[in-house]
Amino acid sequence: MSVSLPSGRYQLDPGTSEVRIQHRTIWGLVTVKGRFTEVAGLGEVPTDGGSASGTLTMTAASLDTGHAKRDAHLRSADFFDTERFPELVFTADEAKAQSDGTVEIAGRLTVHGVTEPLTLSGTVTGRTDQGVTVAVETVVDRDRFGLGWNRMGMLKGLTTVTVSATFTRA
Repeated sequence: MSVSLPSGRYQLDPGTSEVRIQHRTIWGLVTVKGRFTEVAGLGEVPTDGGSASGTLTMTAASLDTGHAKRDAHLRSADFFDTERFPELVFTADEAKAQSDGTVEIAGRLTVHGVTEPLTLSGTVTGRTDQGVTVAVETVVDRDRFGLGWNRMGMLKGLTTVTVSATFTRA
């Protein structure tokens, strides 16, 4: 599958894109799954054939795990503190498509006011003349972003983040 795109600006299609998380809790006995229901993003492919760049923004308060009380706790100062930090942002500084349909993305993730470098490997799962869909799965250490609440050691391990992002020509 050819993954090169025409130069120009691209916009995330929120209707066909999703960002999901999962994390082990209750001492590793239960996996909590959720998704951000409000996502936005922009991308740019330069005219000189260089690396693409862009952003993916999630509204922190839109995280939905299907459990209202848990969602309220995740929005609180114990976790995302959505009043002070309303967005989570991944900035792709350099995205390079490979001939085998993979994409290497070097960037930065900002969560809870903390920015950390993050390199991702993705797969192109769809391609048209008007855009591209990329799937990525990675793990994130929430402690690196100041999300350290862990009463009685209930939260175990890393958070898995799964993204399917469709960008179409703007």
